Amino acid sequence: MKQQVSTATDPALACPIGPVVDIVFSRWTTPILWTLHTYGRQRFVEVQRRIAKITPKVLTQRLRQLERDGLIVRTYHPEVPPRVEYEISELGRSLAPLFAHLTEWAAANLDKVERARQDYDADPDR
Repeated sequence: MKQQVSTATDPALACPIGPVVDIVFSRWTTPILWTLHTYGRQRFVEVQRRIAKITPKVLTQRLRQLERDGLIVRTYHPEVPPRVEYEISELGRSLAPLFAHLTEWAAANLDKVERARQDYDADPDR
């Protein structure tokens, strides 16, 4: 017997952008993509230096996941010592308009969010 999936219980069906949000807006993905988009092809150490507080382990995990998702390209150069470079892919670059819109939204609205938080925190009935 085939089980039916309700849109009320399946988050992927209830919110069709959920998978995109999971891919693009995880903790370190946005800074990595931003760095590679802004500065171009870079070695691991260069990416790490530009993103404060990211550990080598986490950076390695995120770079692997972004490569798997097709958002970055990893190039291995068989030299002595070996050299690996990362760059944003065409698919990753296609996110630039989304980031531009989010930047505009942030400039127009983050002060409103901060005021709402202050009002909420100042309310003694909460």
